Amino acid sequence: MRRPGCDPENVLMSDVMCDFCTREWSDALPMVEGHQGSCICGDCLAAAYRALVLSPDAAAGPDAVTCSLCLERRDDPTWTATPADGAAARACRRCVKQSAAVLQKDPELGWRKPQA
Repeated sequence: MRRPGCDPENVLMSDVMCDFCTREWSDALPMVEGHQGSCICGDCLAAAYRALVLSPDAAAGPDAVTCSLCLERRDDPTWTATPADGAAARACRRCVKQSAAVLQKDPELGWRKPQA
């Protein structure tokens, strides 16, 4: 997500925000971008990974929920967080796994998938 009112011709790092917690992207907070500018930060991704991949009891959300990252309606289990603005974003298990693999590939970030 982008900060409301940001200049689309000059998007700054601080204009990019996590769809799940609304924190700004920074050198200390890595992000993965989904479709059409949706983003999930490393902290939210770790929480989603623990809930959807490491938890054997991961339950699906409501039927055919649209994932905020891939924009697909999926029956997969989903993870959600409600940021301060009240708009609940959802991440499907497939996107959480893919995003975790992408973020972990960059050695400069030092982000690692949570372990069981």
